[in-house]
Amino acid sequence: MAKKILANDGIDAVGKEMLEKAGFTVVTDKVAQENLANEINAKGYLALTVRSATKVRKDIIDACPGLKVIARGGVGMDNIDVEYAKEKGINVINTPAASSNSVAELVFAHAFSAVRFLYDSNRQMPDGEGKFDELKKKYAKGVELRGKTFGIVGFGRIGQAVAKMALGLGMKVLAFDPFVSEATIMIDIDGLDKPVPVKLNTVGMEKVLQNSDFITFHVPGGKLITRHEIASMKNGVILINTARGGVIKEDDLLEALNSGKVACAGLDVFENEPKPSVAILNNPKVSLTPHIGAATNEAQERIGVELAEKLIEALK
Repeated sequence: MAKKILANDGIDAVGKEMLEKAGFTVVTDKVAQENLANEINAKGYLALTVRSATKVRKDIIDACPGLKVIARGGVGMDNIDVEYAKEKGINVINTPAASSNSVAELVFAHAFSAVRFLYDSNRQMPDGEGKFDELKKKYAKGVELRGKTFGIVGFGRIGQAVAKMALGLGMKVLAFDPFVSEATIMIDIDGLDKPVPVKLNTVGMEKVLQNSDFITFHVPGGKLITRHEIASMKNGVILINTARGGVIKEDDLLEALNSGKVACAGLDVFENEPKPSVAILNNPKVSLTPHIGAATNEAQERIGVELAEKLIEALK
């Protein structure tokens, strides 16, 4: 009997090849959410791989007794009822190591966009015929990242990758994570790893919020930042969210952007995906990307390889 895997949100070609060499049949045809359970049962799939688009809730889990593994290509598993699946004897895996660098680089893409007004100049210049000098003056008050303080809330793999880049740029780092007391960041300089210790046990979240020029969030979810937390931040702070929509309450963020308390926000995730708030999308102080933190060729290949390795181990 063929050992079949449904990669419903796709899988990198390298990972697919690894699974096929191990004797699995990998199907990448997209199945609509409402047809997913019937398709899994009809085709006898042993494993289902998803990214963020496909949801694997209790109804799918209950309806698919032959399913042995649910695999998430990425870090967060809020689209999977993980504990319920485990109670039913289903192995749930993800790929936490694969996308850290790509997400961290997107954080800095938003940071650089913010301090040099790229998010706005790219909108205004095409329609600014005859306004070149006016726009030049408008965007002439950029600032450098060097010497500024980068606050990092959540100091797992992604948070540490962000810290590595911030330190490399000559920034100061303040980090908070309730589960991490200290970490050593390895900075690669011309092929040589230089260790930089970062202590978190003396830095509470309040200190990070109050003393940072930039704040980025790398947490699994939750309503973390409301007008109350924003009020404690520096005037002109820049907020970046590539974690989960809702970590920053969008109504409160809009209020802070409009008042000038928050100078700019870089958002890759939104409260109402895939239909973000029109007010957020149209705000001239928001740098926007459509949930693409892990969407680099390199990260997707690493995710595919890690998925394949873990699936082969789980289904052997």
